[in-house]
Amino acid sequence: MKPWLQLFFTCIFLIWHTEAEFFTSIGQMTDLIYAEKDLVQSLKEYIRAEEIKLSQIKSWAEKMDVLTSKSTSDPEGYLAHPVNAYKLVKRLNTDWLELENLVLQDTTNGFIANLTIQRQFFPTEEDETGAAKALMRLQDTYKLDPETLSRGNLPGTKYRSSLTVGDCFGMGKTAYNDGDYYHTVLWMEQALKQHDEGEDTTVSKVEILDYLSYAVFQFGDLHRAMELTRRLISLDSAHERAGSNLRYFEKLLEKEREEEEKEKSVNKTNTTTEPVVQSGAYERPLDYLPERDIYEALCRGEGVKMTPRRQKRLFCRYHDGNRNPHLLIAPFKEEDEWDSPHIVRYYDVMSDEEIEKIKQLAKPRLARATVRDPKTGVLTVASYRVSKSTFWISESECYLLQQSLAVANYGMGGQYEPHFDFSRKDEPDAFKRLGTGNRVATFLNYMSDVEAGGATVFPDFGAAIWPKKGTAVFWYNLFRSGEGDYRTRHAACPVLVGCKWVSNKWFHERGNEFLRPCGRTEVD
Repeated sequence: MKPWLQLFFTCIFLIWHTEAEFFTSIGQMTDLIYAEKDLVQSLKEYIRAEEIKLSQIKSWAEKMDVLTSKSTSDPEGYLAHPVNAYKLVKRLNTDWLELENLVLQDTTNGFIANLTIQRQFFPTEEDETGAAKALMRLQDTYKLDPETLSRGNLPGTKYRSSLTVGDCFGMGKTAYNDGDYYHTVLWMEQALKQHDEGEDTTVSKVEILDYLSYAVFQFGDLHRAMELTRRLISLDSAHERAGSNLRYFEKLLEKEREEEEKEKSVNKTNTTTEPVVQSGAYERPLDYLPERDIYEALCRGEGVKMTPRRQKRLFCRYHDGNRNPHLLIAPFKEEDEWDSPHIVRYYDVMSDEEIEKIKQLAKPRLARATVRDPKTGVLTVASYRVSKSTFWISESECYLLQQSLAVANYGMGGQYEPHFDFSRKDEPDAFKRLGTGNRVATFLNYMSDVEAGGATVFPDFGAAIWPKKGTAVFWYNLFRSGEGDYRTRHAACPVLVGCKWVSNKWFHERGNEFLRPCGRTEVD
């Protein structure tokens, strides 16, 4: 390891976590690839054993077919030969019993035993739901239509994969069960489209139309809900729920018409609370994140506010840490990423060998990343942070490096929505247990390249920083006064294609009092 790296990095102390949650870490999902390969091999061995058994049974049947054809043509003449009489008795008493044992022979034991052992490490229902929601998150963030995702037309992909009617139907059901009718409509429409194109599937159009018509109704689109329900009934006239739904929709529509007539009769402007509908397209509902549009636009590389004038203020340089002996021979390669607040990127921070070693140590012990509830102070999992990370302890327990480092691996659609790295005034005890004070600065290492997505974005001032393996970015979270710089609210964009590994080193107030003394004003 390069000597100057010891200024930053760390020992990794990792805690084993037994919950599945495979979808939160691509690194751990690779284990499932090998598990599935092992199961396929076990299944092939079972098939070979069954084929051998069936071959033996077939051979016996063919032999007996020839023999019985001869014996039944002249039973008395056949049995007149004493050897034939003996062999008939022997066959019925012994040979057919052996055949029965062969037929009853269970060749599934090895495969079933292996499957039973592997099943305890299989993804859970939560994993499948999480994976489906991850695809929807990618769909929303990167403005991908269901057709694009279903056909697997994603940038930077090495392997092409597509979704079947059943897969699209499953996506729609996941959204429906979550009360998410927006995605229910999108995915049920895609399932219906592929079904109409003649794709083989065990899912019926009736099932798809049942979910789709109700989800459309939830958007207030009565005309389309009725159209879809009528199509359902034309396929299954005995569908009880569809019949009652259609009658209900017709009553609602008639009531709407009556109200419209009343309004026209008193010369009132016709108004409606229905959402904007354009050929079955519905608006995505608003959610809890106020800067959602800005955040997602930056993730797509849109809305970055780096003007040519500001670009001229950015430079790259060699930095020796004020003539630090370690850095005189191998100085930092430092590049400005943003001017205000100042964000810099360092190159050649970690070698491939160091990265692989850290990943090797981290991978088996990654646990679902948590966030601190600002009201209770309790650490909990959250949908806006989808990754797995490690935990660390003091330097005295370290055997690899010298300071603490947190490692994270982002899973399917892995993200961390806009957040602050420092504690605000409404959560003064966030780092009380550590006794370190607030987080002065963040040093974020990128330990992998990402084919698409996965940028670190700052919605407040419109910056997007893309992962580059072996580099690290640094910024201050606090002003010199100790006040938080609220401009540093940042996010890790969902990973569209690839596997994102990062590690963080946070510099705290304790121990840095004289390295970065207070300024003259609150915002110095």
